[in-house]
Amino acid sequence: MSQTTSKTREILIDAARRVFARKGIERTTMNDIAVASQKGRRTLYMYFKNKEELSAIVIKNEMERLYEMLETVEKKNLPADEKLMTFIYMRLDAFKAAVTRNGTLRANFFHDSWNVAKVRKGYNLQEIALIKKILNNGIKEGIFNIPDIDTTTLIIHYSLKGMEVPYIRGLLGDTPERITQRKESVMNLIFNGIKTKNNVY
Repeated sequence: MSQTTSKTREILIDAARRVFARKGIERTTMNDIAVASQKGRRTLYMYFKNKEELSAIVIKNEMERLYEMLETVEKKNLPADEKLMTFIYMRLDAFKAAVTRNGTLRANFFHDSWNVAKVRKGYNLQEIALIKKILNNGIKEGIFNIPDIDTTTLIIHYSLKGMEVPYIRGLLGDTPERITQRKESVMNLIFNGIKTKNNVY
């Protein structure tokens, strides 16, 4: 792919992202994207078949950006418990930033279609692998005691997915202090559970 071709492709993708952000994927047409890109319909169709292909690429780019940020956290020289806290905080904030950047605090940009689920599937597996790596390192460091690491990894991953929309909508707090308090509650639940030490079965 030549530099010119690559640049044109990126212009078209960015135009699609901006139009999706403004109008939503369902209400966007290929003509809207062509106008926004100032490249014309013929050029647009030379690169992409339809808006579904473009929306998948836009979402994939956002997922890759988020994964790179989380991968950076996993590589930090931190104790595993601090690393997991940083990972969770980073994920929530980065996901909110991604949704906001793409124009909808309703969060449906990443949730409400089969196409989105398909794009996110590979990313979810990558994220699960990162979480598992942090937990394994925590076991080796003597910080974590996890009898079933696979189940624990999945619980953390799906808990984070379940928090995405409430966090983006501000349901976990609408001030920095309240958000921090709610995050700390989540971390306390993950690390300490809800039982007292004397509570045995």
